[in-house]
Amino acid sequence: MRIVTDSPLQVSNQSKGLLDEERSRLARMILALAPYDGAFKQRIPGLLISRFSRIDSDTVNDFNSPSLLFAVQGAKVITVGQQVYTLDKLEMLLFPVALPVTMQTTNATPSEPFLGIRLDLDSRRISELVLKVYAHGLPPLGQRSAGYAANTGLSIMKAVSRLLDCLSDPGDTEWIAPLVMDEILIRILRSPFGKQVAEMGFVDSGVQRVAKAIAWLRSNFSQQMKVTDLADLMHMSVSSFNEHFKSVTSMSPLQYQKALRLHEARRLMFSDSRNASTASRQVGYISISQFSRDYSRFFGISPSRDIARWRQQEQVPHD
Repeated sequence: MRIVTDSPLQVSNQSKGLLDEERSRLARMILALAPYDGAFKQRIPGLLISRFSRIDSDTVNDFNSPSLLFAVQGAKVITVGQQVYTLDKLEMLLFPVALPVTMQTTNATPSEPFLGIRLDLDSRRISELVLKVYAHGLPPLGQRSAGYAANTGLSIMKAVSRLLDCLSDPGDTEWIAPLVMDEILIRILRSPFGKQVAEMGFVDSGVQRVAKAIAWLRSNFSQQMKVTDLADLMHMSVSSFNEHFKSVTSMSPLQYQKALRLHEARRLMFSDSRNASTASRQVGYISISQFSRDYSRFFGISPSRDIARWRQQEQVPHD
């Protein structure tokens, strides 16, 4: 979902210049922290930066935690269920719950690679800040979506730059970075999709109920699951639960469980060297042929070919 922000006519040339200047500074910091293509966890918990120098010919499957994504340079297309989001330069994208996503870098070159930042969101910290930002209660939310996109304002971009600055000093990483994270969260809570972020901090909100169901699914993905039992666990009717779940994740609970199983099977094959048959049984599949069909449909490649491709990529040295 695209959140409406100020039109370009309302942004002065001076503001555009300051925004471009800050974006260039942030890009230089990312390039220094990311010496080659890939995604890099940082010493600040929940902070990940990425650099990709080529357009993807195929989509890349991943599992995103509740997070805020920033594109500093280049562009990506991110798909969740049936919803497609474009993350372009100077844009940010919010995912309120953990979601299986497919990503494709659509604008990148070796001289101007895609540069991105991901900040994982802590619902407990958000709940503490919501009481200050929305002291008189949360305004009506309107239509829910799996993701929310908006322009990155200058104040938020400066705060993100200050967060990366903290990485240069261990003391700042430990003591100053949490304060800057709070600043970023407060600014996000006051942003065009602040209400959607705020809902993450309310225990009885629709998003938190779905997040609770997702937590159960992630802990019990190999078990047989009935939607009626999961709805009872959330103290919701089946119809209401299905409606809330699909509005927040853009997929049904059964589709979500299947995505969880396939992602975990892939991890077992890549990280733990399991064969496809063993991995499929461990994630709850009874039929290896059904697993192969689902895997090929979901990842666009058979399990055996995917393993072979991954092993070949692991042998390629970094530039």
